[in-house]
Formats: sequence, C-alpha cells, structure tokens
Amino acid sequence: MITTIGFDGDDTLWHNESIFSMTQDKFRQLLLRYVPGLEIDKILYITELRNLKLFGYGIKGFTLSMIETAIEVSQGRVGATDIQRIIDFGKAMLEHPVELIEGAAPTLDRLRGTYQLILITKGDLFDQESKLARSGLADGFSKIEILSEKDERTYRHLLDRHGVPVENFLMVGNSLKSDVLPVLSIGGQAVHVPYPVTWIHEEVHERRRLPSGYRTLSRLAELPGLLEELDTHAVAAEPG
Repeated sequence: MITTIGFDGDDTLWHNESIFSMTQDKFRQLLLRYVPGLEIDKILYITELRNLKLFGYGIKGFTLSMIETAIEVSQGRVGATDIQRIIDFGKAMLEHPVELIEGAAPTLDRLRGTYQLILITKGDLFDQESKLARSGLADGFSKIEILSEKDERTYRHLLDRHGVPVENFLMVGNSLKSDVLPVLSIGGQAVHVPYPVTWIHEEVHERRRLPSGYRTLSRLAELPGLLEELDTHAVAAEPG
C-alpha cells in the first residue's frame, strides 16, 4: 500500500511555466529587430541547455541565458538599456505572486495524516524556498526536498535517506520526464497531472514508448479519490 506521496511544486501545486512563457514573449519582442522570433526561441533554448550544468534550473539561470542570447543574436550590439530590461524581466519573475493550482491546498489537507507527504521539487534553492513560503503550503509537508535534478539516482537516494520503501512510494507531478518515468524505473508508482504549458526540455515525445503503471488525472483535486481506489485494490489483493 502507498504510505508516502511525493509532490512536485512548479506547475503541480503552483503556476510556474506560464510565467516563463510570458517573459519569453516579452524577450522575443525586445529582440525582433535583430532576428526572427523563432530564431530567438531556438537560440535561447540552446543557450539554456548549455548553461544548465553551470546555473541549474530556475529564474536566475534563465535570466543569464536571456542576456547571453541577446548578446549573441545582436552580435554584441544590444545596448545597456535592453540588458537592464532583461534583468528587470528576471526580477519581475522572482517577485511574481505565487498562484496555487486549483485544488492544491484542499488536496493536501485531505491527504495529510493519512500519508506522509514530501515536497520534491527542483530548481534554485532560494527561489523554491521563497515560493513555498509564500504559497502557504509548507505546513502540509513532513519533509521538503529541493533538488538540482530529478533522476533515478536522486529518487533512490532520497527514499533511502528517509527510510521509504520504493514499493510504498507514489510521486505526483506534471512532468513525465522528471516526476513519472524515473520513479517508475525504480519500482515506485506515479500520477501524472499535465499542465497546459510544458517547457520543451521536459517534453517526452509520443513516439517514445511509455511504460505502464502510472495514472493520468485532469485535475489535482481528483487525487484523493484515486488513492482511495488504489488502497481498496491493495487491501483486496492481500493474501488471506
């Protein structure tokens, strides 16, 4: 039976990617006088990937990648005023109010006490801590894990450290790549709650064969009902 549930933060409990998308629209408009919009998006994405190993995930790394992209596409002609605007874009993202996903707080309230709840999110430590504090959800979790990456090794290490058997663990998140596939690979269970906007780095192409063993929900509020169903089946399957 499931005893421990991990929750992703960005775009699972609170809105995040929509803020990046809105900022990228502003950034694209700022640089259209140098190159077409699609070329800007392509170069920015390549720059972000190249910088991940240096800056990690998050708004600060995204802002630095925007500045680097602006210098590249303008061939060094971008002015200090535009660089300042890009910095202001980043500051506005960091100061953006935390907007909860519909059903996030009531769902955690229903599950707390029945399951051990762990926040398992990745990104910049300061930014993630700030968003969690402003979200009002921190008290709903027994443990907080802010990671630089979510992969099989990280999940195994996390569960071992907290003494959670993998067969009793379920992960809930919006990313197949980060929240579902690595957990299934180590023998856990997962629930996918898609978000309307997905960063291209987190996309899993449909051509790839996905393993079975996870559920997809249209809304986070459906999770308690699904867990009741899974627990009922687990009890019925016990011998004797």
